[in-house]
Amino acid sequence: MTEAAFFDLDKTIIAGSSTLAFGRPLYRAGFLGKRTLLRLGLARASYMLFGADEDSLSRARDAMLDLVAGWRQDEVVGIVEETLEEIIEPLVFAEALFLIDEHKRAGREVYVVSASPEEFVRPIADMVGIDKVIATRIRTDALGRYVPELEQYVMGPGKVEAMKKAAERDGIDLDGSFAYTDSATDIPMLEIVGHPVPVNPEKELREEAESREWPILEFQRPVSLRPTVPAPPPKVWLGVAAGVAGAIVIAALSKKRGGRA
Repeated sequence: MTEAAFFDLDKTIIAGSSTLAFGRPLYRAGFLGKRTLLRLGLARASYMLFGADEDSLSRARDAMLDLVAGWRQDEVVGIVEETLEEIIEPLVFAEALFLIDEHKRAGREVYVVSASPEEFVRPIADMVGIDKVIATRIRTDALGRYVPELEQYVMGPGKVEAMKKAAERDGIDLDGSFAYTDSATDIPMLEIVGHPVPVNPEKELREEAESREWPILEFQRPVSLRPTVPAPPPKVWLGVAAGVAGAIVIAALSKKRGGRA
């Protein structure tokens, strides 16, 4: 069987919320009003400072479904594609890019697993070189307009269910696999793999990781992906490599000492 690495998206691959980040482009395109944009801005600030628990994420899910009902899916996809470099490219963590590349070199399958809508997640995954996406899907009607119903919700237990289905379909050995996330709502996601690695963990997840002796990574270096921009100096990449490679070694040693958490 093949091993895999499962990456959460927000605050793990990128420094922020993918859904909230597209608020301004949607406002410019006429999908959002000023009040909604302001609320999204406040929600983004709160998310960056305090994270999000399951209740707040559930409220945000319901509000999102009400908000997008009637929007055309193809128009949203077009806005995301047009603004992807402007909005998301400056937020990508260098450390995440390094880890993604290392897992690929080791022969592992790499997945993005996110509660954000697939229309936002897939282009970001493509940008960072990941072709396997597990994300929330909103139903559409016969005319391609969103309806306030979910086809798949990838949060908490939903992530675990989707990961297990992907593992069964793709022949993935979860005991030998890695998972990376920042949120305590994703503890079930961490528990089903042999190598759980919290990244920039919020307080509750940090406490859980310390009690279970899970390795913790701190991602701090957003880096440009544009080829016209010079790559970070060697010292930066050496620091990134040392930090993430050390965590992988620790995870592997922990696995040998005590088995899966």
